[in-house]
Amino acid sequence: MTPELATVAGDAVLVWRLPAPMLAVSSGSLGGGLGLRRWVVNASVSHAYDRQDPDVHLAEIAAALGLTGAGTGFLTAVDVREVVHRSDGEVHASVTTGIGAHPTWAAAPAEVALPGPGTINAVCLLPVRLSPAALVNAVATVAEAKAQALWEAGVPGTGTSTDATAILCPPEGAAEPFGGPRSPIGGALARVVHAAVLAALR
Repeated sequence: MTPELATVAGDAVLVWRLPAPMLAVSSGSLGGGLGLRRWVVNASVSHAYDRQDPDVHLAEIAAALGLTGAGTGFLTAVDVREVVHRSDGEVHASVTTGIGAHPTWAAAPAEVALPGPGTINAVCLLPVRLSPAALVNAVATVAEAKAQALWEAGVPGTGTSTDATAILCPPEGAAEPFGGPRSPIGGALARVVHAAVLAALR
């Protein structure tokens, strides 16, 4: 499902208006966690963005777009019009990739200064229901695939300090028990995220 491109207050926004609620696991500032979601937004903001209430800001964006019900959303300093879409069968990923001037290592020392702006946001749609455990595993799969792409592109880091992920699947049907990279769904998920991030970096 390809998102629509909208504009709110001069900023570009990717919008997924789901035809029916989907089960989601999300690390988004708005609508994070596990539950049914009716929409997803990924919105551009300026590099000088300094609001401390991103959840409120995303709710304002959703309202401006006429979105109702529960949804989830991300912000990024990347121009979301540069989104990269990749598919493997019925597994889809839409990724906006920004690493800023200073990507970060996940296990960097605590005293390392926070890097500059940079965010990799991934919105992934799966064709079959995953169990709650498999959804959590799928989030790890996305992180592994992203880190592999960064390594292959020669980026000295595993991501940025503000990367976010949403994985959505049907809420009904038999639940797949696994979401790791060697499972059928997890493997396809890893490939599409890896391909999208690598394409954006190159």
